[in-house]
Amino acid sequence: MFQSILLVCVGNICRSPTAEYLLRQRLPAARATVSSAGLGAVEDSPMDATAAALLREHGIDGGAHRGRQLIPDMLRQADLVLVMEKAHAARIARVAPEASGKVFLLGKWQGEREIPDPYGQSRQAFEHVYALIDQSVSHWLPYLYASPSGVSAA
Repeated sequence: MFQSILLVCVGNICRSPTAEYLLRQRLPAARATVSSAGLGAVEDSPMDATAAALLREHGIDGGAHRGRQLIPDMLRQADLVLVMEKAHAARIARVAPEASGKVFLLGKWQGEREIPDPYGQSRQAFEHVYALIDQSVSHWLPYLYASPSGVSAA
């Protein structure tokens, strides 16, 4: 079972915190700790206002979130690292090749779907990304209750 799940995007103010809070809501706290970070984080910044509003509209309060820069220690401590784009996985592989075996796309179970960055775009773009993240989190849940060996890199 995965004890520590890390979600990663670029700024850690839109996609990864949305996924973090959705996963926390659906995965019992006793199952795993869930956190997020960014490859180029807007450190200590709150979630993007539109991303936070969408979470609130779905009954989730993301107000406590603050952007965090991804550091190698976070990758070492995580049992599973979920990224939004293939480029994020490639960047992690260059920086911390030892973590490569535990890095997967959040959209892995949907044909290796990448989740685009809505930052600076319309609310409609954020709604689209929220729906993609919501679906991807739902598709991961059965695997998060299974043993880590149940997930294989593709």
